[in-house]
Amino acid sequence: MVITRTPFRMSFFGGGTDMEDYFKENKGAVLSTTFDKYCYVNVRHLPPFFDYTSEFVYAQIERVKELSDVDHPAIRNAMDMMDMHELRLSYEADLPARSGLGTSSSFAVGMINAFYALKGKYADKRQLADDAIYLERVLCKEAGGWQDQIAASFGGLNRINFNADGYEVLPIIISPERKKTLNDNMMMFFTGFTRLSSEIQKAATPVADKKKQLSEMYTLVDDAEKILVNKDADLDEFGKLLDYTWKLKRSTGSNVSTGRIDEYYEKGIKAGALGGKLLGAGGGGFLLFYVPEENREKVREAMKDLLYVPFKFEDEGTRVVYYKAEDYDPEKRRGL
Repeated sequence: MVITRTPFRMSFFGGGTDMEDYFKENKGAVLSTTFDKYCYVNVRHLPPFFDYTSEFVYAQIERVKELSDVDHPAIRNAMDMMDMHELRLSYEADLPARSGLGTSSSFAVGMINAFYALKGKYADKRQLADDAIYLERVLCKEAGGWQDQIAASFGGLNRINFNADGYEVLPIIISPERKKTLNDNMMMFFTGFTRLSSEIQKAATPVADKKKQLSEMYTLVDDAEKILVNKDADLDEFGKLLDYTWKLKRSTGSNVSTGRIDEYYEKGIKAGALGGKLLGAGGGGFLLFYVPEENREKVREAMKDLLYVPFKFEDEGTRVVYYKAEDYDPEKRRGL
């Protein structure tokens, strides 16, 4: 049996420039972090005592005899990609799916990590990220960028650069005290709306029509990184930059936000938040605000209709938290 724990991520700047059809021709970059909310994937070989060969428990329960009968595209394609058979897989998470925190990619990374462990193999962070990108973007044909899979695999507060040759992950090096202050000034609220990121991406304005905005979003990553690494810079400028990048993202398509989300955002700003953004592709999920200490209770009151979700930055990416080797050989099952 194997259990993996994989963090969720929040993206601060550069979202959209991690789309392959953009960064293959233009440089892209994202500034993001993982935090202490996770998904757990439990995988073991299924004993040969049932009238089905595999069982999957997530938002629904699937019991199948053939791999082709699996409804969940990521599970079906990952099992085929890694030659996995006769499995019992279950998924649990601290936060709801489809909420703008890269949940589907965290699941993909955690599942692939579990499959490697079940085979008795080790895969490093880059291998896990590469496999998850291939699984979601190529095999499952889901629209979207590359940042979620990389963040979930590597973990931590990073700048991720994208270009025609691929990507590189550069940790943001700041003092623990400065990082804690940044973390403390972040407040996150659940809007109650969930949506498929891939569907939002499909309906989004084509990349060719928003290159100017994406180019500016890329430069904002430089600006935000400079604020973080310069110990003499005022962190409040990071919050103000979040406000700017959110308004810029709002201009890239009508599906990015909704009337209700805009209303909540304005309430947060009037209550004392210096900036913020809707996490993820848009249309729902979690609202993130940057709030100086003296205004936090005011923002909590302004957002009283939404669920407040405290969190701490997480430096660790996906990992195996439980492993127990089994004597069961799935090859023997086929001979029964």
